[in-house]
Amino acid sequence: MSVPLSHSLADQGIATDATIHANLSSAELTQRALDTGEGKRAKNGPLVVETGKHTGRSANDKFIVRDSETEDTVWWDNNASMTPEHFAALKADFLTAVAGKDTLYVADLFGGSQPEHRVKVRVINQFAWHNQFIRTLLCRPTEAELDGFVPEYTIIDLPEFQADPERHGTRSETVVAVNLKEKLVLIGGTKYAGEMKKSVFGILNYLLPPKGVMPMHCSANIGPDGKTAVFFGLSGTGKTTLSADASRTLIGDDEHGWSDTAVFNFEGGCYAKMIRLDPEAEPEIYATTQMEGTVLENVVMDENGEIDLDDNSLAENTRGAYPLSSIPNTSEDNLGPVPSNVIMLTADAFGVLPPIARLTPDQAMYHFLSGYTAKVAGTEIGVTEPEATFSTCFGAPFMPRHPSVYGNLLKKRIAEGGAQCWLVNTGWTGGKYGVGNRMPIKATRALLNAALDGSLNDAEFRKDPNFGFDVPVSVEGVDDGILDPRSTWADGEAYDEAAQKLVQLFVDNFEPFAAHVDEGVRQAAPAAA
Repeated sequence: MSVPLSHSLADQGIATDATIHANLSSAELTQRALDTGEGKRAKNGPLVVETGKHTGRSANDKFIVRDSETEDTVWWDNNASMTPEHFAALKADFLTAVAGKDTLYVADLFGGSQPEHRVKVRVINQFAWHNQFIRTLLCRPTEAELDGFVPEYTIIDLPEFQADPERHGTRSETVVAVNLKEKLVLIGGTKYAGEMKKSVFGILNYLLPPKGVMPMHCSANIGPDGKTAVFFGLSGTGKTTLSADASRTLIGDDEHGWSDTAVFNFEGGCYAKMIRLDPEAEPEIYATTQMEGTVLENVVMDENGEIDLDDNSLAENTRGAYPLSSIPNTSEDNLGPVPSNVIMLTADAFGVLPPIARLTPDQAMYHFLSGYTAKVAGTEIGVTEPEATFSTCFGAPFMPRHPSVYGNLLKKRIAEGGAQCWLVNTGWTGGKYGVGNRMPIKATRALLNAALDGSLNDAEFRKDPNFGFDVPVSVEGVDDGILDPRSTWADGEAYDEAAQKLVQLFVDNFEPFAAHVDEGVRQAAPAAA
């Protein structure tokens, strides 16, 4: 049943004669999406939708308004700017477009589950399925919390809006414009729903550091011993897969804050990759594809409602959005204690890094600021060799402030909380991609379990000659050979050459950050030959 808006759109200067569907349930939004032809129902209940030409984020179409609020606080080397004048024109045209709609969907939600650090967000959507998506991904207030809800930030999402580059200062007809002074986000020209959730992430990444709260692009879970682990990692490194462990309590799969008292989820749902999802390797996630309340993006479905998770004809980046409650054994409070372990995941397609390494706080900050993973050959036209990707803080596109702000905050949190840090390679062993093999997930899980239960600290360690971190020599249940990546290569000299190339890539990438960190972090950097 629709809950009336306690703080009307008119009070926000948004005039419209549209029928407003406010704070509908997931089931109601699914039905409206089906009734309007926005999507189709798969067998067993999920809503299946297509996002058209945009099957991922439009990173080059995102802008932050550059004004007195943001001039000295935003990292402009990483964030495209929009003038206040261009935003004013864009806002005026958005409000005109809103006024012309017959139907709008509105959801009042929280970004963040810890009450003292969450932000109240109102999302206004053109499509019912977009409203269901964001209602699934953010934290849902209780009916009592909706009473008197006054939004702090507002997102207007109009996929059919076409930006005018000359009038609005955009690159194309697609736009994601963030005005931190007016507390307004305008999204147009794209049906990809992930733009909304990442906009809220960006807002929290801006708001929380001055409060001493560390925003993190990570998953998090709690072990049987009550200790929390966080998992940093870029797309494809196993962040969602490794956190969805039936033996551990899931806090969340993507975005969290680290406060004085807790690790808390920014969201109330998960947004998992679905392409080639293996029901045996990832049964908890696979089960969500058979549930009502799940939204499947760009997943191919036949006329009988059967989905094919192996078919990438619509997109390689197929996704599923589902409530946290769809995963067994999730945190009732959507938060947990401060971390005892910090895991940094990388998929090293060069086959150089060991499957696990122990990091000092300085090394942890170095690798956090580096944010390394690698693309594999064949994923893009013309890519014939593995390609290094460095995304600082494991989430550069979502970081409005300078990386050193987040890096120094992480180092402080690690030092104060005594968390143990680990670098885990879920990539290749025995050679680069195309020569070696993908790291066995059973080995990764065994090493992770040993790290998380504390037993790995009792192992014998050696110093890695390339990166200087500690690598275990032997771990029960894991082939000793895999722990020494050089020994897995047929040609040791070829390994040494690949290792030095990777070290040089790290060194070159870190150069812009060196002046912003202390000497301990600079000493943690590998030395190029």
